[in-house]
Amino acid sequence: MGRYIFKLPDVGEGTAEAEIVAWHVAVGDHVKEDQQLVDVMTDKATVEMTSPVAGTIVSLNGQPGEMAMVGAPLVEFEIEGVESAAGIAAAKPAEKARPAPATTVTPQPVQDSAERPLTSPAVRRRAADLGIDLQAVPGTGPGGRVRHGDLDSYIATGPAPASARTPVTPRDGVTDVKVIGLRRRIAEKMQEAKRRIPHFAYVEEIDMTEIESLRAHLNATKNPEQPKLNVLPFLMRALTRVLPEFPQINAHYDDEAGVVHRFAAIHIGIATQTSNGLIVPVVKHAETLDVWRAATQIAQVAAKARDNTASKDDLSGSTITVTSLGALGGLASTPIINHPEVAIIGPNAIVERPVVRAGQIVVRKMMNLSSSFDHRVVDGADAAAFVQRLKALLEHPAMLFMDR
Repeated sequence: MGRYIFKLPDVGEGTAEAEIVAWHVAVGDHVKEDQQLVDVMTDKATVEMTSPVAGTIVSLNGQPGEMAMVGAPLVEFEIEGVESAAGIAAAKPAEKARPAPATTVTPQPVQDSAERPLTSPAVRRRAADLGIDLQAVPGTGPGGRVRHGDLDSYIATGPAPASARTPVTPRDGVTDVKVIGLRRRIAEKMQEAKRRIPHFAYVEEIDMTEIESLRAHLNATKNPEQPKLNVLPFLMRALTRVLPEFPQINAHYDDEAGVVHRFAAIHIGIATQTSNGLIVPVVKHAETLDVWRAATQIAQVAAKARDNTASKDDLSGSTITVTSLGALGGLASTPIINHPEVAIIGPNAIVERPVVRAGQIVVRKMMNLSSSFDHRVVDGADAAAFVQRLKALLEHPAMLFMDR
């Protein structure tokens, strides 16, 4: 028997340290060669480390969320064979390295207490939004884990009869969830954006009745291969028509150099909620897309973000961001600008409500459009004029398709 020390390797591009994101083994485990050991995150990527040897784990160095220096011991093994008894080896990164800083990462599993059902943060948030007690939802996943499908089934069938329910007992205790990996990167990015950018918000209500009628007609008459349209492709179309009139809004502000970079191309970031957190994939050259191709591109980049297959190019280069909570959009929001951009647009929920038209009270489909701007480079009057131009196009959707 002998000991084998597994050190953090140089994972490329001169990285001096990496964050430990998730351990996949524990002390006492017997592992095989090439078995996954740990995920680490650098500024460039999340890398899965695999074992270079077969043996029993004697010690693990570092907790999730801690930084490890290149060359520092990560895992100590007890192995059989004299030839390797005193071996010291560098770790082998797995063949696959996923792009990360603000994008993908294997989420750190958190072991819920016995009082708390096993599930993902996304399912837990969804249940909270719907007012559903997850303890009442039967889980079909490993160890009784509650999945989205379980939640869907519970919503469809309703709760079990009172006679079949287990008695509800008071819950107690606190679960501490360490902010690490992608969640920490998101937190740092949001903090940096709020610290560096003097935001100001602007909210305008928009009558979406006509565009909703057009959308319903297009969806009812579309070809089978065409995607179903929601509001976002029309908003993107409006942005591509208006932004050339307001080049200071389709821009990045390099506050350290004191330079505003105004872009001719319109690359629209689509803020997307995933199980790993909020990720912003990008629809490139939106100015070249009609509503059908825009809908296709939105669906494709969002799917890549959700299943962790988005490339670095898919997740970078946006010049302005759109953030939407869909049916959960609420009345208004104050979105945080995606630094170094200078503006973000947030459509809210479309609701029917009474409004006055030509002296008559009528029911119209109304939506509040929320927006935030960097007040260092975008004046309030320009922001208001920009949103009013969007409003005019969305309220008269034929104008979206007319030649300039």
